[in-house]
Amino acid sequence: MAGYLEMERARVRYFLSINPDTLPQEALLSGKRTYRSLMMEGQEVEFSDGFTELHTDSYKHILEGKGFGLEEAKASIGIVHSIRNAKPVGLKGDYHPFAVKESASHPFGWNF
Repeated sequence: MAGYLEMERARVRYFLSINPDTLPQEALLSGKRTYRSLMMEGQEVEFSDGFTELHTDSYKHILEGKGFGLEEAKASIGIVHSIRNAKPVGLKGDYHPFAVKESASHPFGWNF
């Protein structure tokens, strides 16, 4: 899934996938199972490492009473809701370069 978000101080082209076949070749060659990067002012910042325990650590903080409150999380929840409910429009406008990749089969065998 790919899309485009325009925010107050950022334009974001995103590509989300759980399929390892969509990873960049250099990530696959280095044995990575995930790939995260930002492009800012023409410079790529790759930050795939360090996310292995992200959800576990987040849940731990929540259970310790150190998590984000509803007001802090509201904008993020709104963005996720918008992405989930967006209607597909195809490759139009300022799309993510990975969006042109050939669709691969779902890693769990699901058909969409």
